[in-house]
Amino acid sequence: MRNISDLIEHYLKHMLVESTEGAVEIQRNDLAEQFSCVPSQINYVISTRFTLEKGYVVESKRGGGGYIRIQRVDLPEHEGIHNHLCESIGELISQSAAEGLIYQLEEAEFISRREANLLKAAVSRDNLPIKLPYRDELRARLLRAMLLALLSK
Repeated sequence: MRNISDLIEHYLKHMLVESTEGAVEIQRNDLAEQFSCVPSQINYVISTRFTLEKGYVVESKRGGGGYIRIQRVDLPEHEGIHNHLCESIGELISQSAAEGLIYQLEEAEFISRREANLLKAAVSRDNLPIKLPYRDELRARLLRAMLLALLSK
């Protein structure tokens, strides 16, 4: 059985897929009422599962007519993916940013779930037992090399 956060995430992603604009605007309180949860649960889902690293831009407006707007940021086509990866990864990358990029590539079906799991294991701080900032530099080099190899089909 899925938990409430998974259900809300799935619902919002389904809305995004169905949207002709590639974006959705929601009322936090209305969505909380629909899922019989507190509005902070909606905030939690949006702040943890709809991040820029995962390929989403979130904009919110507070007040009486307030809304939350979620927009999907698409990856460039295959020919532009190498440049995008090099720019996104840079010389250093944190574990959370690396995992976000991997998530984005998996969501866009550039890589499989198995490949994503292998990449996440390889860039995990548990498997790179060196001090910062060297760990983030090594992670960036490993991630860049692995992704370029995977995506150069």
